[in-house]
Amino acid sequence: QVQLVEAGGGLVQAGGSLRLSCAASGRTFSSYAMGWFRQGPGKERDFVVAITRSGRSTYYADSVKGRFTISRDNAKNTVYLQMNSLKPEDTAVYYCAAQITQRTEVAGTRAGQYDFWGQGTQVTVSS
Repeated sequence: QVQLVEAGGGLVQAGGSLRLSCAASGRTFSSYAMGWFRQGPGKERDFVVAITRSGRSTYYADSVKGRFTISRDNAKNTVYLQMNSLKPEDTAVYYCAAQITQRTEVAGTRAGQYDFWGQGTQVTVSS
């Protein structure tokens, strides 16, 4: 079992930046692949980005490539999402998720592949 707590959301103007963080409880953080998903008003929860257990491989949705960067610090049990050049269409609740996996270089891109979820943090981008 792991608990995930997101932080760093807020209101930002288009073109601005935000950095989200997700802190995990427990001592097995390095055993999880980590992902970020987002859910806009009236929309489904969509994949944003994921990172493998080792941190060596990352996967991005096309809509955020070149603008968002995921990273993790296994010593601090934390995963980060740096979001630059934000657009109004990035407005959503952002969720951190952990995937149990034995494979160090794999991370899921579908919500159903993740086992634990944070409570979400609101990101609002004004035009």
